Amino acid sequence: MNAATPFQHNVPAEAMRNPRVRPHTRELPLRVGTRGSPLALVQTRIFLQLLTTFCPVLRGLDVFEEHAIRTTGDRVQDRRLAEIGGKGLFAKEIHEALLDGRIDFAVHSLKDLETELPSGIVLACTLQREDARDALILGPGCEDPDPADPFARLPAHALMGTASVRRQAQLLHARPDLQVITLRGNVQTRLAKVEAGECTASLLALAGLRRLGLEGRASVILDADAMVPAAGQGIVGITVRTDDSELHELLAAIEDPEAKAVSTAERALLAELDGSCRTPIGGHARLLPDGTLHLTGLVARADGSFLIKRSLRGGIQDAARIGTELGASLRADCPSDIFA
Repeated sequence: MNAATPFQHNVPAEAMRNPRVRPHTRELPLRVGTRGSPLALVQTRIFLQLLTTFCPVLRGLDVFEEHAIRTTGDRVQDRRLAEIGGKGLFAKEIHEALLDGRIDFAVHSLKDLETELPSGIVLACTLQREDARDALILGPGCEDPDPADPFARLPAHALMGTASVRRQAQLLHARPDLQVITLRGNVQTRLAKVEAGECTASLLALAGLRRLGLEGRASVILDADAMVPAAGQGIVGITVRTDDSELHELLAAIEDPEAKAVSTAERALLAELDGSCRTPIGGHARLLPDGTLHLTGLVARADGSFLIKRSLRGGIQDAARIGTELGASLRADCPSDIFA
């Protein structure tokens, strides 16, 4: 990167005419933090491309400096997240770099971002959602699945690889005979393990497959009602320091309104349930054709012996309230051991 340069530099006339794009005076480059996985890097570059498309003043400069940060969640691959501290371990070191001033903003898969962020950090922006559904990945020798009942053709006692208790619970509720083993690693690693026969099949987020150009590896795409996704799945979120008003202003201008509404509802649901990584929780919001927000929530036991799923709808301006109310409703009807 070149030496630091003033952020205000040859501002194009069209940018100056856009009231949402104002010249800034901070030093460059802007340092963006992210996990170092192939998917995290692709998502970061999608975000930076969007930012430069929206704000022409950022084009053609040495504006951004990527910082790939290896998190505890990435380093420990032989145990479930619940055993080592929860999904916040995919963000802990990134949060520290942001608070220390080593980076200016950070790019996250929203489903990996805890609902209560450390003091001094805020979720400033959510980007347009990719498909939130899960995909079934079948290994060699499996029959072609029936899209109407994709789990029916899995062999009896098939070995399913996943590290997600949400996916495990829904699988075992549908097919109690299945056996589940922990399968962790980045998308390519997990695909390779299925291909090598380490398990019969697995489940991956369709959004990640699409962003990596690997959608063709999906054997069948699961309906979001049949396999309720994780809250925030398919959405990229950007965090910044609370007091960084300049970046707040810039990022607010590229936020996707629909992503903001559905993620607000899903994260409010998750916050109300206050479940740990040991608690299988699903949350999926969508906007109906008339603009109504429809939220589905799920809570289960990891062994699939209990599962409750229900929905609530309302106006997008009430997204947080819808999530909180649905979460309270689900919690009230769950056995006491679910959240123990």
